[in-house]
Amino acid sequence: MTTATRAPGDVDLADIDLTDPRTFLDRQKELVGIWRAFRTQDPVHWHAVQGRAVPGFWVVSRYRDVMEVYRDNKRFTSERGNVLATLLEGGDSAAGRMLAVTDGRRHRELRNVLLKAFAPRVLEPVVDGVRRRADRLVREAVARGTCDFAQDVAEHIPMATIADLLGVPAADRDYLLSLTKQALSSEEEGQSEEEALVARNELLLYFSDLAAERRDDPRDDVVSVLAAATIDGEPLNEQEIVLNCYSVIIGGDETSRLSMICGMHELIGHPEQWRRLKEGEVTVESAVEEVLRWVSPAMHFGRRALTDVEIGGRTIRAGDVVTLWNSSANYDEDVFDRPEVFDLGRTPNKHVSFGYGPHFCLGAYLGRAEIHAMLSALRTHVAEAALTSPARPIHSNFLHGYSSLPVSLRAER
Repeated sequence: MTTATRAPGDVDLADIDLTDPRTFLDRQKELVGIWRAFRTQDPVHWHAVQGRAVPGFWVVSRYRDVMEVYRDNKRFTSERGNVLATLLEGGDSAAGRMLAVTDGRRHRELRNVLLKAFAPRVLEPVVDGVRRRADRLVREAVARGTCDFAQDVAEHIPMATIADLLGVPAADRDYLLSLTKQALSSEEEGQSEEEALVARNELLLYFSDLAAERRDDPRDDVVSVLAAATIDGEPLNEQEIVLNCYSVIIGGDETSRLSMICGMHELIGHPEQWRRLKEGEVTVESAVEEVLRWVSPAMHFGRRALTDVEIGGRTIRAGDVVTLWNSSANYDEDVFDRPEVFDLGRTPNKHVSFGYGPHFCLGAYLGRAEIHAMLSALRTHVAEAALTSPARPIHSNFLHGYSSLPVSLRAER
């Protein structure tokens, strides 16, 4: 295997451990430069794993290469895992049953089942509820004067929305939110994989019970859609139902929640952009897209090669793990003008924060609507915002964002 040359003063890519969440915490301010180094020095980079009995993996960092792999579900598969943690451990136990880790015809059929519940026309009443909820939560936070924006505001919008879609009773929603965080082991350093596994199992058991209720008493929600669905005349089995409920609640929570929290953080840190949003100099729609690009809440997704394939001049062998780094592609100078600048008026803005190709995020429309509702509420009700103590980053090599964001908010007069 060839080794990329390195100019004096460049980042030493061999020193960057992308399996370690501490990399993304300790070197947070350096990450834009680190990803630039990957793109310029070795855009399809072989990353060895030290101290663990797991294989190395490819790091794909350029926008065009990331897009090429996202589009290609013939030579790359998601069925052996779609994030680094599961890919390195050999696979995902939900493969072939959960939409995110299913390919081919079964993926298309499962996606068509879920699309019935995620079509924009169907979601309009849900989006109306999102707007009301975001407006109320921001007004209440402004009235108090201070809040933890992550825990008091942003957490409650996507979870409540997804819970509405799934038909989860209001009394269970805080419980599901806590399980969602634990399942991703992303909130605090020191959470064990055992804790994450227990949380995932509890989520699956919860939806197994809820699906049994919906078979007897179907309603207008995603669980009922899954419980009543058939493919080739055969109903979905219980594992397919509960795993896809799990997928909806995990995927539906993290992208918009973390984008809202980081969006608030960046508006405080970029007062000129806050002014542009407040005064209507930029649209909320363009602001949503720039927040998604800038934050890149899901930093990577992954695939496994099914055959030998050349990407970016490097030969990837059948069976190799390939990771696609959205957090690099979204800052690629060949695609984005001055990508290191937070510009709420940026256009065009073809970020990959929702992925691309056959596995493009099913909830992208809803995620955008949630961030739109939050930014609209902030623009309407907040005159000034400031941090009252430092934000607390989450501990993850998959997700980017903050678990705590203490702020003060001054109301419009």
